[in-house]
Amino acid sequence: MTDLVQIADRVLNRPLLITPDKASVILGVLSGRIGINPPDASRFEGSPVSRDADGQLRMKPYNVSGDVAIITITGSLVNRGAWIGASSGLTSYEGIQHQIKRAAADDSIRSVILDIHSPGGEAVGAFETGEMVRRLASKKRTVAVSNGLMASAAYAIGSGASEIVTTATGLTGSIGVVVLHADMSKRLEDDGIDPTLIFAGAHKVDGNPFGPLPDSVREDLQAEVNAFYDLFLATVAEGRGKRLTADMARATEARTMIGQKAVDAGLADQVGTFEAVLEDLKSPSGARSGRSNVQKRSVSMDTETEVPGASAASGISQEDHDKAVKAAHDSGFTAGVKAENARILAIEEQTPAGHAELLAQHKADTTMTPEKSAVAVLKAEKAKPANPRQTLENLDKAAAGVESRPSAQGDGGNATPKATTPDGWKAEWEASQDLQAEYPTAEAYVATMKRESTRSAA
Repeated sequence: MTDLVQIADRVLNRPLLITPDKASVILGVLSGRIGINPPDASRFEGSPVSRDADGQLRMKPYNVSGDVAIITITGSLVNRGAWIGASSGLTSYEGIQHQIKRAAADDSIRSVILDIHSPGGEAVGAFETGEMVRRLASKKRTVAVSNGLMASAAYAIGSGASEIVTTATGLTGSIGVVVLHADMSKRLEDDGIDPTLIFAGAHKVDGNPFGPLPDSVREDLQAEVNAFYDLFLATVAEGRGKRLTADMARATEARTMIGQKAVDAGLADQVGTFEAVLEDLKSPSGARSGRSNVQKRSVSMDTETEVPGASAASGISQEDHDKAVKAAHDSGFTAGVKAENARILAIEEQTPAGHAELLAQHKADTTMTPEKSAVAVLKAEKAKPANPRQTLENLDKAAAGVESRPSAQGDGGNATPKATTPDGWKAEWEASQDLQAEYPTAEAYVATMKRESTRSAA
């Protein structure tokens, strides 16, 4: 009975990061309807006993396989007061944090597996543990395996890992918060018990189980739930980055997803097994930060650059991959510089004197093409009072940058004009609506015809 009282104290009227099914089981236990006796954690990989550099046997707080630490997280999670594999089915954040700190400081450990099968637990302590996992992952490659179930608080912890691998049937997610209130008044009445609470402080007995939950207390509890929910979302976003932002996590609406669906939603990175992850981490390149090659994949993605990454399945070494990426980057940069130089040179060659400010603007605007620049210069030249002869020469130079177009008469621009002088061409432009639609000014038409006349004479 003492154990049940302690458990009740931890779960009733406290924010829990736990699945609804687990909450129902706990309530059933406390109400005396059913009993549960979850098995201790059983791990068949590695051993907590290893030899140090002097050959002495040392006991570690986690199993070790090669140079990989295996931190097993099972059962319901509480902040303090329980150790790994406790017969009560509880695992404490205190114990998990101790293992994480030891693994981070252990020079013989190159990488870490978080072997997780947990529905979650208390909100208090979960986010601090997730932060410790993030710090561990910044030093040593850390892979969280959803080995059956990684939900709620367990997901908050696993989200800080370098990556998350889910088994094909593993349940992952449940990013949400729940508070459980039990109204025991009817049962007490049936048992002939009439409790009396004597207290000081208006909110001292808020949420007590001896009566219905008042609306004001419900609102206070909801505000507390919302605060923990925001912390949960921030913790997930900090650990997962672009793979699962706060908005993406919120959009899951606390759903749990199975296997590949969890990967598709960004809750996990790939489908695999605990054994495959362990084998990968024990390989010579396994401790390098990045994704596990626990499956054959035609394409992998580099977490930092989001470009196709090297993988064992592709037969490309990380060194060759990095060289190829650098070569592609350098080639693209060179081509871009060459194209930009050609653009600037074309604009400079076709811009007449007297337009230094306009030239500087066009050169600085990377979206300004030589063709657009020529049209802008023609308009500027029209608005600028100048010597008639100089204006004609400037317009002739600017018009050289304008691509010729088919004439409005549909003759492909090859019709022979009647006029052969600038005055005649100007008169033609003034008399023809089609020419006015094709050329913005008479001077532009005159400059074009002058250039065509010169070419014909040559």
